[in-house]
Amino acid sequence: MDAQEQAPGLVRGEGLTAWRQIADALSVEIAAGRYAAGQQLPTESALAARFSVNRHTVRRALASLAENGLVRASQGRGTFVEGAPLSYPIGTRTRFSEIVAGAGREAWGDLLAAATVPAAPEQAAALALAPGTPVLELLTVHRADGAPLSTALTWLPLPRFSGFSEAYAARGSITRAFAACGVADYTRLSTRVRARPADAAEASRLDIAPGRVVLVVSSVNVDPAGAPIQANRTLFAADRVELVIGG
Repeated sequence: MDAQEQAPGLVRGEGLTAWRQIADALSVEIAAGRYAAGQQLPTESALAARFSVNRHTVRRALASLAENGLVRASQGRGTFVEGAPLSYPIGTRTRFSEIVAGAGREAWGDLLAAATVPAAPEQAAALALAPGTPVLELLTVHRADGAPLSTALTWLPLPRFSGFSEAYAARGSITRAFAACGVADYTRLSTRVRARPADAAEASRLDIAPGRVVLVVSSVNVDPAGAPIQANRTLFAADRVELVIGG
């Protein structure tokens, strides 16, 4: 059936397209609690059958919901209702795993790539190194109950942290990886926050629509002796976290 043909639950002739009516109907059902946070929506085929439209029309409706932060599409898994934003304190001891676990959710970090690269001027300054000095660069995604909250580029000085990527891949936690490399504690030296649209690669890692707003948190961590050990640029899906800046 064509997307504009009248179907059960859809109204024709009032200026609203079929995909908009489907998006509005699903929005109301999400707000009413028919679909709980984290719950998977019916498949595109099931929704197409329910509204008597084609899958392209359903896909456009779901894309609209994703653009508005109500759902996230996970490739190969389906479409899920977004939860309430996670309160994420940023202070002298910011720990992703502790923050997520404190909210009653399971934290894990995935290592996507690791490489030795020459330090760019910004990262070199953050780590008190000469530009061009070899550093370890990691690309990671951090999840709460399987849903991506953030993705990050991390730079660490070498040779001190030459085994860090293996430690992180095995433990899924920056804090536990530092401990495995002999750093039992560390603190935040500086934090800068800005907002910008996500590019296509970033959006894919975060399961959000390209162009959606991300919060970019650039930070530097130091060991107990005050030596810089980590420069970090983390992108948070803006509607999944609420950053709380404190001491």
